[in-house]
Amino acid sequence: MAATTAPVLTADQLATGLSYPAYRQHITEVLATPAPDAQLAKMLPHYQENVDRMEQVAPTVVVLPELQAALNKLTQKYIWAIITEGWCGDASQTVPIIEAVAQASGGHLETRYFLRDSHLDLIDRYLTNGGRAIPIAVVLHADSLTEAGVWGPRPTPLQAIMQDLKAHETPFKEIVTQVHAWYDQDATRTTQHELLALVQKLA
Repeated sequence: MAATTAPVLTADQLATGLSYPAYRQHITEVLATPAPDAQLAKMLPHYQENVDRMEQVAPTVVVLPELQAALNKLTQKYIWAIITEGWCGDASQTVPIIEAVAQASGGHLETRYFLRDSHLDLIDRYLTNGGRAIPIAVVLHADSLTEAGVWGPRPTPLQAIMQDLKAHETPFKEIVTQVHAWYDQDATRTTQHELLALVQKLA
């Protein structure tokens, strides 16, 4: 995930990104529309679970004082391109944090959401161990749309736990249970500290 000097997105591609309200509306519309195929029908319960989870997480996010201080030092404007999907459990835990941080930036961080499965060319630039893990949050310079930083797909300690669970062939349901228990216990702290490190590199 090394930074490059070429624009990550064109202006036209950036324009296809969703605002946070539009991203949430997309999920609402998916849930309100009959599934066009069996695969999406299978995923619908995850969409609903994640809506519930986002609504639980969002009100609890209080930007850490040290993170707010770093945000206050920003002098340039950036676009935060978040590659995500409504069915992604990790996204339901961290997207509300990312959005809260952007909202606390005084206009220096503007979010745009890109659905992974509709932007495979974008996610394929940010693979994790060869996989299309999400969410991935790419900070772009607003003027050039070149990369300024990347975070994702989950906090570093949890990523290590995930790799260990998969190495031991832990059943998927058990992995999901452990992942969300970790997020609940962590209460946004690790994600915020990792985003702090990212913001400090921008200031």
